[in-house]
Amino acid sequence: MSSFYAQRGLWNNAKVIQEVVLEKRKQSHGDDHPDTLTSMGDLASTYSKQGLWEKGETLQDVVLEKNKQLLGDDHPDTLTSMNNLAWTYSNQGLWKKAEALQDVVLEKNKQLLGDDHPNTLTSMSNLALTYSNQGLWKKAEALQEVELEKSKQLLGDDHP
Repeated sequence: MSSFYAQRGLWNNAKVIQEVVLEKRKQSHGDDHPDTLTSMGDLASTYSKQGLWEKGETLQDVVLEKNKQLLGDDHPDTLTSMNNLAWTYSNQGLWKKAEALQDVVLEKNKQLLGDDHPNTLTSMSNLALTYSNQGLWKKAEALQEVELEKSKQLLGDDHP
């Protein structure tokens, strides 16, 4: 039900349901269960979309640390958590913090998935945007050129 509300931008309705679900999952599964962490990440995202940056950041930080602890630094869920926290930093104008996390995500994706994987290309694009937001035009342009060239190779010139 919360995803129904979230898809329609009814963030407060989604938040109320997500808060209840998170508490129920903590009670039934414990704080470290993957379902609990997923619920926590969903709620963190909803907080951020409501502009409740500190609440979102705090929860995302918890999810990231628990994923690192339970799954390791290289697990896809850990990298997703890292990317989500970077997104929250970006939306607050905390470019250096966002850049640091996005740089790690990009390097891990290159290492684990290869230079041409769609997740790696998305990571490049995210980091390039963060460079651009900081006025680091040459770094942004260089990374965007690599990302564009690899995307063309992967998807073809006519892909939207």
